[in-house]
Amino acid sequence: MQNPYLVDSHCHIPLIEMEGGADAVINMALEAGVGHMLCVSIDLETFPEIKQLADSHPCVSASAGVHPNSDREIELSEDILLELAEDPSVVAIGETGLDYYRSQGDLDWQRQRFRTHIRAARTIHKPLIIHSRETGDDVIKILTEEKADAVGGVMHCYTGDLETARQAIDLNFYISFSGIVTFRNAQELQDVATQLPLDRLLVETDSPYLAPVPNRGKQNQPAYVRHVAEKLAELHQVELSEITTATTRNYETLFELRGQL
Repeated sequence: MQNPYLVDSHCHIPLIEMEGGADAVINMALEAGVGHMLCVSIDLETFPEIKQLADSHPCVSASAGVHPNSDREIELSEDILLELAEDPSVVAIGETGLDYYRSQGDLDWQRQRFRTHIRAARTIHKPLIIHSRETGDDVIKILTEEKADAVGGVMHCYTGDLETARQAIDLNFYISFSGIVTFRNAQELQDVATQLPLDRLLVETDSPYLAPVPNRGKQNQPAYVRHVAEKLAELHQVELSEITTATTRNYETLFELRGQL
């Protein structure tokens, strides 16, 4: 597809409960002007379903990865990730990263899992999808140590400060905003979004979570990513079409899909 179609750069379609299932979710997104969706992996068990969606719907891509809060007992190796990610429908490694909010105690296992994802991404040369929650400087530190700038990626559902965003951009990462940026109590995050360049922004839903205003409190879906784009247009004082064009172009560039959407 061509611009001005929006792209939902991060969603979890199998988790969305809707009559008609995934097909209904995808059709509603297309009707709302969302031309492409990246369905993101969170564990090995549900990856086949995500891949099947991507294989059967040209408007859906997949990622391969294990969420940082997933079962710590999972035996995850670089070889497993590489095997999953070799399929053309898989455009990224992740979601991966660190989460010190939900996981407690000695989290060295989480940091090691993060490094495994980065090494796999570098081997197969596909970008990373990064989850970061209350991790201080550790995410940037590990990305730097593992030379993640060689593949780049996206800081998904960004809620951090401006300095961290700029450090991520320096490491060849994009910054993706979710429905949180539309919330009335998100002034600090809105200030961050306003100061970032359009050529480094992406939009996402993280559906079924974090539905944007005016649907806050409801189940989220890819069709709602338009509200995130509208908020970024308001913050940057530009037309929605400019945000749509920029974020879709950024998505194509990051995932090397220029002209394929």
